[in-house]
Amino acid sequence: GEAPALVIDDVQRSFSKGFDLKRNDFETAVVVGHKTVDTQFIRDQKKKLETEVVAWSKGVIGNAERPIVISGPSGVGKGTLINMLMKEFPTMFGFSVSHTTRGPREGEQNGVHYHFTKHSVMEEDIESGKFLEFAAVHGNLYGTSIEAVDVVADAGKRCILDIDVQGARSVRASSLEAIFIFVCPPSFEELEKRLRARGTETEEQIQKRLRNAKTELDQGNSSGLFDHILVNDDIKACYEQLKNILGISESINTVPITASEVFDLPADLSLSKIDEKILIDCGAAEQKVVLDLSSMKGGAPARTRGLDMYVFDQ
Repeated sequence: GEAPALVIDDVQRSFSKGFDLKRNDFETAVVVGHKTVDTQFIRDQKKKLETEVVAWSKGVIGNAERPIVISGPSGVGKGTLINMLMKEFPTMFGFSVSHTTRGPREGEQNGVHYHFTKHSVMEEDIESGKFLEFAAVHGNLYGTSIEAVDVVADAGKRCILDIDVQGARSVRASSLEAIFIFVCPPSFEELEKRLRARGTETEEQIQKRLRNAKTELDQGNSSGLFDHILVNDDIKACYEQLKNILGISESINTVPITASEVFDLPADLSLSKIDEKILIDCGAAEQKVVLDLSSMKGGAPARTRGLDMYVFDQ
């Protein structure tokens, strides 16, 4: 749910977990962290509040599931596994659509398979801090924008990121808490067979992908970067293993997360804090709203997990 709006002057001033607040008339926004980006929500809040708002300002979903990072070399079957997951659990998961500077292949749609963009435009956006991760792969830029992950979180779904090993390393180094899964082939020979069977690339392109695949397989299996490694020898068996890792072995769909409670705060409220808790005194309503920050963690680019919010009577 959306947290009450609060504006942060100095996030390190009062709370050890990087959370602070001040009143700004009676308009409010929650700001956690330092990174400034330019998503639609941020633009709306800047206009509304007439002040700077940083990326981690969206509000909170208390115990939202961690996003899923799935990596592996080209031709290993990542896309097939993700499509199977999305088909069986359409309301539970959302796919983060990556950006790329390569041209679209036959049948690919802009905004569905990728956000296709120009090299110069993507470089500018990277410089502006709009990307959670990015990498140069096969001569082109690929990356996941903060807004792409934010869109999935806004829909109350668990975000899936299909990115390469370089991108996974960048995400691991970021504040985004995720489950990291590496998919590998049963053998390098089988991977080459699958790449050639696609029939979408020239021999030169295939050789480039094979060279990159060797590097990715070495890194994916030995770096300790990934929490789980799946060997895709049989796509159905591999899919069942994936579901077991995610704790969804049965075909049970959940509805998108929505706010369970709405807190209508009066204009004459007052704020105080005790340890890692913020107390919002609602005055005449004889109630206090409590924001418990003790378990707060990163969940998605514009959200936090573990921020408990509740009301008690005075």
